Amino acid sequence: MEAIQKDILLLPDDQFNPGNVCIVTGAGSGIGRATAMAMAANGLTTVGLDIDTRGGHETQSMLEALGHPMTFIPTDLTRDEQVSQAVQEAAGKGRVRYVANIAGIQHIDAISHFPMEKYDQMQALMLRAPFLLAKLTIPLMREGPDGCGAIGNMASIHAHICTLNKPVYNIVKFGLRGLAQSISAEGGGKIRSFTISTGFVKTPLMENQITAQAKQRRISENQVISDVMLGKSRVKEMMTPLEVANLFVFAFSRYSKYLVGGDILYDGGVVKTY
Repeated sequence: MEAIQKDILLLPDDQFNPGNVCIVTGAGSGIGRATAMAMAANGLTTVGLDIDTRGGHETQSMLEALGHPMTFIPTDLTRDEQVSQAVQEAAGKGRVRYVANIAGIQHIDAISHFPMEKYDQMQALMLRAPFLLAKLTIPLMREGPDGCGAIGNMASIHAHICTLNKPVYNIVKFGLRGLAQSISAEGGGKIRSFTISTGFVKTPLMENQITAQAKQRRISENQVISDVMLGKSRVKEMMTPLEVANLFVFAFSRYSKYLVGGDILYDGGVVKTY
């Protein structure tokens, strides 16, 4: 626990205070869990959402052990009424100022074999839910004393390049960049939105891909890691969830006032070096 606390980026920001609420989706594990920890450690009233009740309560317990309480609300982000109820509960705990859209799933398959029910699920969870959260929280942000707020979206290198057998993941990540730019176009500089695009991160979602990738590409699991996941990266190790969470801390802070519709490409050189 002490090591986790030590690695969290802490920034001086008057808006990082308990009166302001940060909603974090996917808070039950991985990047969502790390982001909830980082935002709570920076003094925000943090509300974590996840369909994984067990994981959400584990995150809550971990934060309590660090002295940073988090409210966990079990939420199926594909159910509009549950999303709306979660936002109402969050608004009852302070002023909603920040939203981190991190929840996601993966399915590895070629377009010709891709199950349409999986397409619908991924679109609903990873693109429609962030849109709905923006629709519900932007009015709350505008009601605040300064009318400001920020909505961050977890994108990926797959918001810049497309790899085979991940068609829907590619589509929704590109879509999140469009959403961030659309929010920012309407935000007048006060409601900011952005995306964070990383390479592969050590998360359960990533680990679950390895076997599927090996099968689809007909290579070993070790080759998936060395050749597919890290092959184009100039840094031959995966990021940790907390390293990604720290990018959200910076992007939400007063130091990022010009991050309006932009994307933080933080990928070890996968996209821009050859």
